[in-house]
Amino acid sequence: MRLDKFLKVSRIIKRRTLAKEVCDRHQVKINDRIAKAGTIVQPGDVLEISLGQRLLKFRITELREAVPAKQAAELYELLESNKVEIDD
Repeated sequence: MRLDKFLKVSRIIKRRTLAKEVCDRHQVKINDRIAKAGTIVQPGDVLEISLGQRLLKFRITELREAVPAKQAAELYELLESNKVEIDD
């Protein structure tokens, strides 16, 4: 499954176009490598996403084409969620 589609299906990012934009800005890494929106993801991959001042780290546990919103969190395991401090 493509990275941008996984981010949308899992509801980590609400829209696929926004997921593509985040990838285009090099804010997403898969297994410590910068990823493009079309990169294929697999269970076991570790995603690192930088959104504003937040750094989120997930492990993909399952891939599905579509899931109800209540089950979206079953597709990944949250490993880390940090607020990044910015020095002025």
